[in-house]
Amino acid sequence: MYYTTDKIYMKKAIAYARQAFSLGEVPIGAVIVKDGEVIASAHNLRETEQRAVAHAELLAIDEACKRLGTWRLSDCTLYVTLEPCPMCSGAIVLSRIDRVVYGADDPKGGCAGTIMNLLDEPRFNHQAVITSGVLAEECGGLLSSFFRDIRKIRKENKRGD
Repeated sequence: MYYTTDKIYMKKAIAYARQAFSLGEVPIGAVIVKDGEVIASAHNLRETEQRAVAHAELLAIDEACKRLGTWRLSDCTLYVTLEPCPMCSGAIVLSRIDRVVYGADDPKGGCAGTIMNLLDEPRFNHQAVITSGVLAEECGGLLSSFFRDIRKIRKENKRGD
């Protein structure tokens, strides 16, 4: 179950995902909230910066750590439009984020319950509470539109050759 506040913060993450979309990035946005305040926000920059680690979650985690002056993000909630991948899930566990709220499932790389659940792995020294499916249709629709546009552009470029 999710709450009205989850929708409010997910809408903020979606706004960042839309910024990514406008840059030609995979439209994924993330915000980190502590004590009812957004302390960090980001969107994917992997294509722009040509860095494999420039995922929205990692950029937001880095910003939150700098803002709070600690690598421990206890009492924080991460809102992200797409289920975290293995790399981001690892960073979530290692940064001690208490809760993760995500929109769309990721059937190809999701590690918050779809393929596996690294966030609730009892062998790690930290687990995060997961809430999935918050504004999933809007989050998934943004991703679908982005990839549909990419396929259309590639198809048109093939015709032009």
